[in-house]
Amino acid sequence: ISFTSSIYKHNCSEKKETYLFSEDIITNFEKDKTLPRFQVAATNFSISGYYKLALETWDKQFENDFSKKRTISKEDSIYFKTFNPVNAKEYIIDRSKNEKIILINEAHNNSRHRVFTTSLLQDLYNNEYRFLGLEALWENLNDKGYPVLESGFYTKESQFGNLIKEATAIGFTVFGYESTSKTRDGGKTREIEQAENIVKLMKENPDSKFLIHCGYEHIVEGTPGIKTWEKAMAGRIIEMTGINPLTIDQTNYSEKGTPILNSPYIEMVNLDYPVIMVNNKNQTFNGDKDNPKKIDCCIIHPVTKYKNNRPDWLSLSNERKTVTIKKSKIKEYPALVMAYRINEYENNGIPADIIEISNRDEKTNLILKKGQYKILIKNKNYKIATEFEQSVK
Repeated sequence: ISFTSSIYKHNCSEKKETYLFSEDIITNFEKDKTLPRFQVAATNFSISGYYKLALETWDKQFENDFSKKRTISKEDSIYFKTFNPVNAKEYIIDRSKNEKIILINEAHNNSRHRVFTTSLLQDLYNNEYRFLGLEALWENLNDKGYPVLESGFYTKESQFGNLIKEATAIGFTVFGYESTSKTRDGGKTREIEQAENIVKLMKENPDSKFLIHCGYEHIVEGTPGIKTWEKAMAGRIIEMTGINPLTIDQTNYSEKGTPILNSPYIEMVNLDYPVIMVNNKNQTFNGDKDNPKKIDCCIIHPVTKYKNNRPDWLSLSNERKTVTIKKSKIKEYPALVMAYRINEYENNGIPADIIEISNRDEKTNLILKKGQYKILIKNKNYKIATEFEQSVK
């Protein structure tokens, strides 16, 4: 909780604008001399739509050797090769039929993880999942059906907003479950309270199935890396209910900002869609052999391909369309282009997509679901230079 609150304090003190030009994030970073400055900048890049810069900045906080390629032992390589790649979405949807609760995680600076969870929603709903729990949600959505700037911190990022909007449109009850405890005990109370908040809803809705989208280690069923927790949220849910959740990691085998730091397993799989590794006994790969964390399965995400500087996975398997902004609409550069669903901008909503266009020759585009949008174009002083409605068919 200290990590999130430290970033939140930085953001409250640094700026009034939520979505920033990359140059301004860099300027703020260079002025910042505090310890979490890399995390703050990476999070700001993520919220403002700079996927690659968010990953690159996050990597820089660690003592990484950027000259050496990551390697694995021969033993780990042999063990990994006993598994075969299976389409991750298909595996999860199939297995979900016999589960009661699914926990899937994200890295808070990686919007790809939110897009993957979004891709699961309709099929999970078809398999009787009705509740979506979000660690990042601070307040009830009430009857709006979409998040606003006050709904949470990480939820201000476009793909998180899209995840919530999609879930409510499908029919999910979306809820937050964050602990409100001020107890300082290394996170133990937080894990317990998060689990209690989820379990309370489970008991009130005994016939419903639950999907929980959380951060990092909260999905650990066994021994978490943060020893002061004793047990992570997933472990506490098991303790309180006796129900064994399906736990899915997205963070360990996703690309880094610097390719040399990528897990060798990504290259070994070498496919262009997310996979879960399954052996001939129907067991799943969940990290190194004898892994004490006891996560059920790990998604291995492929390296992102870019078209016009936009990640390929943003298209949501081509459910979303590319929208090019006419040059005549842009009066000056750089320009920050934001697309809001109709009536959401006026109510402090979250943009469905956001791009920075640096100069007249740069090729880039918005990626949006079919619908009606209000497009805002801001100049470098964050003044709205142009606004217009755009239909996406």
